[in-house]
Amino acid sequence: MPEESTAPSTPRPHPHPGFFLALEGPDGGGKTTQAARLVAWLREAGLDVVACHDPGSTVVGERLRQIVLDRASVHLSIRAEVFIYMASRAQLVDEVIRPSLAAGRVVVTDRFLLSSLVYQGYAGGLPLGLVADLGRAATDGLLPDLTLILDVPLDAARRRVGPGRDRIEDRPDSYRRLVREGFLDVAGRGGGVEPAAYAAPVAVLDAQQDAEAVFDRIKSEVGRVLGIGPRA
Repeated sequence: MPEESTAPSTPRPHPHPGFFLALEGPDGGGKTTQAARLVAWLREAGLDVVACHDPGSTVVGERLRQIVLDRASVHLSIRAEVFIYMASRAQLVDEVIRPSLAAGRVVVTDRFLLSSLVYQGYAGGLPLGLVADLGRAATDGLLPDLTLILDVPLDAARRRVGPGRDRIEDRPDSYRRLVREGFLDVAGRGGGVEPAAYAAPVAVLDAQQDAEAVFDRIKSEVGRVLGIGPRA
């Protein structure tokens, strides 16, 4: 496991009064659980928080999520897959994320654009430039103000996830290894993911630790940029 990296203490300037947080990483890292805990913690701190997941969180998005993840769906090429993810993401941005940020809310999402760069681009074989261009069009250039990557090695992830639960988790270990490499390349700004493809603050956290330790690190990172709570 590489050393944990920390996002810049001053996030990039953003053209909205809210704050946009994304939790990312390989399956098995505990993103969904930790996102829910983060939302609860921020609300306890008195912040107005909107929780969402990508794909999904809109009527259109949930229908597209069924298509892209359901084992019973017709076979999807990686190219078709990325367009479905982008369509769901475009609806999520227009219907939920941008209006919430404009209203000064904190938005916490379980996955966002980085997942497509890694799953369909780095691991799936699509040109990263193509995925990045599609992402900019789908989101109108919106990126999270802070992305937390919950990193977990393949063996630990396999033990946690067990048998695959959807089309993506059914893919072989060779694909899952590339997924983890892709996330770590983004965090290290090296390897196959150029900074321009995901020009947003990123921090990588060791998700092998117990859930409380991981959440403490999340609170430290988020508290530091939002100016709330104890910060290590």
